Amino acid sequence: MNAEFPIEEVDLTALIGSRICHDLVSPVGAIGNGVELLGMTGDGAVSAELDLVRESVDNAQARLRFFRIAFGQAGDEQEVGRAEVLGILTELYKGGRLKVHWAVDASCQRLEVKLAFLLLQCLESAMPYGGQVHISRGSDSWRLRGEAEKLRLEPMLWEALSSGAVPASLRPSQVHFGLVPQTVRRLGTGLSVEIGQHAVTLAA
Repeated sequence: MNAEFPIEEVDLTALIGSRICHDLVSPVGAIGNGVELLGMTGDGAVSAELDLVRESVDNAQARLRFFRIAFGQAGDEQEVGRAEVLGILTELYKGGRLKVHWAVDASCQRLEVKLAFLLLQCLESAMPYGGQVHISRGSDSWRLRGEAEKLRLEPMLWEALSSGAVPASLRPSQVHFGLVPQTVRRLGTGLSVEIGQHAVTLAA
């Protein structure tokens, strides 16, 4: 029995990511709708509890949308609009210690946004105490700069990122470091990493 495509050409990781996010969107959305209905029929005694649930649902929906782009399948012709990206990032980082500034005015190829989101996660890993991340796009390259009073860098991860290799041993919380190299190769670009005392700059 012959497969339609050689297995090495099928991005199973991205397909799994897309499938999980797709299957979770509906039940999480249903929970959100239920919370809205309770809010309309309940009284003031439960409003604080409902607000907490509503906040958690909104965050879960934003994470699913973020993960669907970062870890899901990205077709070459698909695009993501600025409004969609801003909506995801605003909800995801609302009230957190990390502030993310998306200074990209136009819609972008979905694969490029996928790379930007993966690199954003790399910077987030290096900035557990908070800080500022600025994301911009020139005519032919992306630039992400993370600034923080205190950085926490794991040399193995950042050396691998600089060399374009996949780290030998990754924890689940570090999977984005393993996905960046293959996304960079698929885009046909390179990645430069500049690390300072209080800032990390990534250009792709």
